[in-house]
Amino acid sequence: MNTQNTFSDQLKHLYNTGGMTVKLIFINLLVFLFIGFTSVIGQLMQGESMLFINGFNQNIFTLDTDILGFVLKPWGLFTSIFAHFSFMHLLFNMLMLYFTGKAFELFFNGKKLLYIYLIGGVSGGLFEILAHLIFPIYNLGTHDFTIGASGATAAIFIGLVFHRPSLEVKPFGLFTIPLFYVGFVYLAIELLSLGKTDNTAHFAHIGGALAGVLFIKINSGSSNFMILLKNIFTKKQPKFTVQKGGSARGGVKTDEEYNYEAKQRQVHVDAILDKIAKSGYESLSKAEKEFLFKQSQNGK
Repeated sequence: MNTQNTFSDQLKHLYNTGGMTVKLIFINLLVFLFIGFTSVIGQLMQGESMLFINGFNQNIFTLDTDILGFVLKPWGLFTSIFAHFSFMHLLFNMLMLYFTGKAFELFFNGKKLLYIYLIGGVSGGLFEILAHLIFPIYNLGTHDFTIGASGATAAIFIGLVFHRPSLEVKPFGLFTIPLFYVGFVYLAIELLSLGKTDNTAHFAHIGGALAGVLFIKINSGSSNFMILLKNIFTKKQPKFTVQKGGSARGGVKTDEEYNYEAKQRQVHVDAILDKIAKSGYESLSKAEKEFLFKQSQNGK
């Protein structure tokens, strides 16, 4: 096997085993290489060819922050969060994505990492558009656009901070500090930089961070909702008059009969709650909904 095949196999293995974090990094890298390769061709061709290629890349991979530009090419809201025009911009964002994404996947899963990446990136883009629409400092009559995964990585990072604030990290291997303080410093710097015209989309970072917090709150809320349901339906069943040695035929249940029926009811309740957790409340049949309602009333 030659070196080229070995390198190719290693890339495939890394892609297949690296989780969603590595897959997202691969996508960003491929888009960067495409932009870079076509830009080189444009520079070699010069003239109209260069103008066409550069215009194509900007139209496809950037998000216009003026409202008219956004309306004319709304796809930039999605394509821009996978694109970078400079290597240092790509490197910084991918390092951020790698460390925060890997940690995020430990607590959640790859699918939720993809969701928070997309939601954070889109939210960041919308915040940047609103900022250019509202604040005069951004309304200088120049054609402006944003690009990069910063809003998406901000969502993952701040979402992780919100989910596990006490998680300890070791910056540069020098000292240990709770993740909360790192997140606080990050947000403080971004908030204090909102008025600067430093070619950094600070509003996109804030928008992504807020989306990350909301995403975690919604997901944690669903878990808390299921815990609440469990607590409601696992309350002690109402007590009936029980007579030892009695007979069910006479209307009085024995201890064994009562305990057996209570256990069967609880098994049924647990099965229904599991169904809600997997498919939602609307997936229940009418009979299951009625049974659940009666048990909630009996448990009060």
